[in-house]
Amino acid sequence: MTRLAFIGLFLVALAAIVYVLISAAGGKAPSNPLERHARGEMAKLDFTSAGEAAPAASMFAADGTPVTLDAWKGKTVLVNYWATWCAPCEREMPSLGALQKARGGDGFEVVAISVDGMDDKAYAARRLGELGAANITFHIAPPENYEIVYEAGVKGFPTSILYGPDGREIARLAGDADWASIEAIGFIDALLAKAG
Repeated sequence: MTRLAFIGLFLVALAAIVYVLISAAGGKAPSNPLERHARGEMAKLDFTSAGEAAPAASMFAADGTPVTLDAWKGKTVLVNYWATWCAPCEREMPSLGALQKARGGDGFEVVAISVDGMDDKAYAARRLGELGAANITFHIAPPENYEIVYEAGVKGFPTSILYGPDGREIARLAGDADWASIEAIGFIDALLAKAG
């Protein structure tokens, strides 16, 4: 009888180990279907604010005209908050320019919003081009007009937020990333396929 008890315990333990290994390998199913496309650096995407409306506050175009994110309704946009004094912001800017070149068009656009001061507007606009992102239209939300930054819930720079054609947040990424990577392009392609 004791021998049978040991065999039974061994089989139960073995079954528990197999269950744990299979559960760990399978992982938890993503709550957002787009999460399965978030690989590589895109695994840093945060989907917890998905569905939140884009900020209604204004930023300024290069010519000083106030602009809101409503101008991009009907299009998937990647809004990047950056500054010339932010090394990680500058490091990722060439990849944002490359993403705009690769996927920019009627259905998608990269929108860069500088958080530099108004006195540095000309420098920030020039720097955008020097960093390989001259194909991204320049916008600025200076510290005296940070409402869009606050409404977006940005806590540090750079922060990139993806909004769908409906103007609602899809995901965000705090920190720099290689937006020209295969994983990033694949994620954007998945978004555009879903939107289309």
